[in-house]
Amino acid sequence: MPKMKTKSSAKKRFKLTGSGKIKRRKAYLRHLANAKTKKQKKNLSKSDVIFKGDEPRVKRMLGLK
Repeated sequence: MPKMKTKSSAKKRFKLTGSGKIKRRKAYLRHLANAKTKKQKKNLSKSDVIFKGDEPRVKRMLGLK
């Protein structure tokens, strides 16, 4: 059976943490930022962990499972 290729789009969007969780960037910060408060923009700039339900799908895209 051939090796499973990693999806390039997933490779660029997700990072694996030391504990095995998957980090992602938050959405809604690319444009129309002047309508958002400073607090909103600060919270959106931080990274987040993906939801548990999406984990198997993302791991498959990254070639981990």
